[in-house]
Amino acid sequence: MNSGDKVRLGLLGAARIAPAALIRPARKIPEARVLAVAARDPDRARAFARRHGVPRVHESYESLIQDPELDAVYIPLPNSLHCEWSIRALRAGKHVLCEKPMASNADEAQQMATAAAETRRVLAEAFHYRHHPLASRLKAIVDSGELGKVRHIEAHFCVPLILPGDIRYRYELAGGATMDLGCYTINLLRYIAGAEPRVIEAHARLSSPQVDRYMRAELEFPDGCTGRFVCSLFSIVLLRTRAVVRGTEGELRVAGPFHPHLYNRITVRRGDSVRRERVPGEATFTYQLQAFVDAVKGRRQMTTSPEDAIANMRVIDAVYEHAGLKRRGN
Repeated sequence: MNSGDKVRLGLLGAARIAPAALIRPARKIPEARVLAVAARDPDRARAFARRHGVPRVHESYESLIQDPELDAVYIPLPNSLHCEWSIRALRAGKHVLCEKPMASNADEAQQMATAAAETRRVLAEAFHYRHHPLASRLKAIVDSGELGKVRHIEAHFCVPLILPGDIRYRYELAGGATMDLGCYTINLLRYIAGAEPRVIEAHARLSSPQVDRYMRAELEFPDGCTGRFVCSLFSIVLLRTRAVVRGTEGELRVAGPFHPHLYNRITVRRGDSVRRERVPGEATFTYQLQAFVDAVKGRRQMTTSPEDAIANMRVIDAVYEHAGLKRRGN
């Protein structure tokens, strides 16, 4: 693309997350424009377009990805549809920003990565928190050696989303707490450790057969560092998002790692010394869309790459196996 061209985006699905994840960020980024939307229900797509000022409505997903005036698509469809429609969009010549988790399982993520490589298009997983300055600050503190050798990392993401009819509670749509929230915690543990863990054990509580409403898993990294994550869609507290990194010389705690634009706080303890920080910044979704636009224009690569998504899905698959549950998808 020419440096002055706008990246023209289509929205594949009028999902609840779309205004925050795409519509509002695009208004802040001069090089991005949301040009079209499609939904299973065309009337819903038209209502969405009127509400958010999207100029073009397509009658089907296929019609949208074949639109020659679009450069890229954002896919917030149910998890079970990510692989199919990402590959279709890539083969139609579109760059793809796909909601997390990128696929139903690691095999699907690999298929998507292969399609992206063959078509030479950008495929990115929408872990928006990774693009906020807080994420790089956490990594910098850990990598600086201030905490000494890291011995244990854990992350919690628990919310009271008690909506049994929601897509997150449907196995055939690749739902479950680990898919929806645990994917964040696993991603953060891997990012901080800079390595891939093996799953030691996992324990689930179910909302229906094969669908986890709660998951706790114990992990181990190649250097002996242990990990743990806890995620829940049936949390008894209003919201619990936090992470802890324990080292031989100190401990780091962070509140709000996954939505740091709403609130965040880092606390570092070394002996009797305590330091607290807050990392300012814009909405995580704005940083994410700017990174995606830069990748489409060839200015940088996305850190939330297909390879990173495959590695994350491998851990998710292993968590389900250790919990005695089927992995999502076929």
